[in-house]
Amino acid sequence: MRFRLVERQPKTFVVIFETGDEIAEGLKRFAIEQKLAGSSFKAIGALSSVKLGWFNWETKKYQTSVDLAEQVELLSLIGDIALKDGEPQVHAHVVVAKSDGTALGGHLQEAHVRPTCEVVLTESPEHLQKQIDPESGIALIRL
Repeated sequence: MRFRLVERQPKTFVVIFETGDEIAEGLKRFAIEQKLAGSSFKAIGALSSVKLGWFNWETKKYQTSVDLAEQVELLSLIGDIALKDGEPQVHAHVVVAKSDGTALGGHLQEAHVRPTCEVVLTESPEHLQKQIDPESGIALIRL
């Protein structure tokens, strides 16, 4: 993973993931290293494998719905980073396309890059905090 600060106000980075990099963990590590307390990001690229999930309201857990071990286009990755108990949490949604043009989407669980993923990440001026929502059981941004 390589990155460059391209704007100071608001702080904006271009983060480039390369073949073999894992996106979710890489974004979390980047947020820790840069001391990012609240950010949003968007990205495009291509992947060698991806796991996507959906939130099961009944069990209050994310379940894997897509598990592909094949080359796909990363059509859209959007998400945010907010603090939960002082640690950055990455929340992202993804749409990928298979070779036949079929699009699949869901909550990002894991994604391995091949050959690139180009992320534009912008820090929010107000630091965002997540707290457990009693109804859903998941950490949600609280304003």
